[in-house]
Amino acid sequence: FTVGENFFVGYSPEREDPGNAKFTIKDIPKVVSGITENCRDMTEALYSSIVKRTVPVSSTRVAEMTKLLENIHRAVNIGLVNELKMVFSAMDIDVWEVIAAASTKPFGYMPFYPGPGLGGHCIPIDPFYLTWKAKEYGISTRFIELAGEVNTAMPQYVVQRTMMALNDHRKALNGSRLLLVGLAYKKNVDDYRESPAFAVWQTFVDHGAQVDYFDPYCDVVKPTREYSRFAGIRCQALEDIAGNGYDAAIITTAHDNVDHDALAQQVPLVIDTRNACRKADNVYQS
Repeated sequence: FTVGENFFVGYSPEREDPGNAKFTIKDIPKVVSGITENCRDMTEALYSSIVKRTVPVSSTRVAEMTKLLENIHRAVNIGLVNELKMVFSAMDIDVWEVIAAASTKPFGYMPFYPGPGLGGHCIPIDPFYLTWKAKEYGISTRFIELAGEVNTAMPQYVVQRTMMALNDHRKALNGSRLLLVGLAYKKNVDDYRESPAFAVWQTFVDHGAQVDYFDPYCDVVKPTREYSRFAGIRCQALEDIAGNGYDAAIITTAHDNVDHDALAQQVPLVIDTRNACRKADNVYQS
């Protein structure tokens, strides 16, 4: 058989946003390509019956690079805003207020939001495919690697901010009882692959803290590649949080079906990495 004549090989990179009810598979434009022109046309015909719009490109290499560009764009800009969050915090400036104000500009600006690090199977990983490949061409992808360093360091920043907040309350991290709020890597999903919450959890335990978690999407922790020690630990019941004697709650993922302001009233201290709570005396932005 001859590819493009007797059989056809097409390629369309994944494009989805888990937990986003606004965009369905049908609504997201689909980049399509093929090994040959006939392969691309067949692939476009297939996807045209499923989605509203297809975007044909000249080769599978262009299609793959489109996917990498989309994810690199997000990774680099999240790295930028994470770095700025640390700078603004040191200056006692609310990064969320700055982002909200900048977002009123109708051109030349796109909002990205800080957090405790990156998670999921795309954004923390895909950009480094290109980093690896670029080395074959003698090129160093410095922006990608720097963004990766910043994003990878964010869980440690959350731990440091937690230690500072506990210290303000005359508490040490060692011996504290902590509640992680949100295990999933993003809101409104049950996927915790590469979630930065696990790195935060691991570091807390290494420093002698006792840690529980609450996440309505994750009833029990299943085995993970790096954090097998947490497998089998179950989610705390919402009604038990107030009576469990937690010294602090750390919001690592802010699901829409969690009332974070009500939760903040059940613990003496909240470290909020997602701007999920109203400003209060016991809420620290991190």
